[in-house]
Amino acid sequence: MKVSEIKRYSKKESYSYSPGSFPTFELLQSKPEAVDMILVHSDAKAEIRNKLAQEGKKTGVKIVENDRYIEKIRDKDNCITMGIFRKYDCKLDRNKNHVVLVNPSDMGNLGTIIRSCVGFGITNLAVIEPAVDIFHPKVVRASMGAIFKMKFEYFSCFAHYDQEYGSEREKYSFMLNGKYRFGTFEPSADKPFSLIFGNEASGLDESFLHVGKSVVIPHTRSVDSLNLSLAIGIGIYEFCKWKCNSSLM
Repeated sequence: MKVSEIKRYSKKESYSYSPGSFPTFELLQSKPEAVDMILVHSDAKAEIRNKLAQEGKKTGVKIVENDRYIEKIRDKDNCITMGIFRKYDCKLDRNKNHVVLVNPSDMGNLGTIIRSCVGFGITNLAVIEPAVDIFHPKVVRASMGAIFKMKFEYFSCFAHYDQEYGSEREKYSFMLNGKYRFGTFEPSADKPFSLIFGNEASGLDESFLHVGKSVVIPHTRSVDSLNLSLAIGIGIYEFCKWKCNSSLM
């Protein structure tokens, strides 16, 4: 890819960006094979330049200083590094634990959720359409580059995910009217699990009461519901305490 071909992000294009230094270093370390080049602004500190030069030498990735083009595609003035990478496909690991997001609609939340998942050792994410674009730079930035450590796969409906990966795993649907109070049961020790969450506005529909165990996270009546990223953080933390404890600090 030539620098002159760079333009603002579009879902229809075959490439995306990692805005900011930390996401860009994560990109270089986790997905160097997908990187076309790294753009650096002249305002970047020497420490960042030197570290990028080291990573570029190690991975063979081209580091380019070009203020004009980084200013053209960035949406924040303090963004001084930008990775340009080719979009890629993933397949989920059927023997690992999954988080399933049904119709996620907020890019910032999606990035935060990805970061939380990776932080607790869950690196497989199923996304049920319609859904936001996981490659959008806002998602990449909110994940702080954790997206590059995550396997993800889109499905046109939950039934297609369930058909492909649902057998031989435990499923937990998180709902305000869930049958089982969170924290009153333990998952099976010998099966992987799928934690299923609805979108920010409407949650899961009533049909999910019959998908695995429907679970409610108890909270006071002072609020009608918890923020999606917070609910997912609570859910994966508790499940990982039960099943992934050896991998946590």
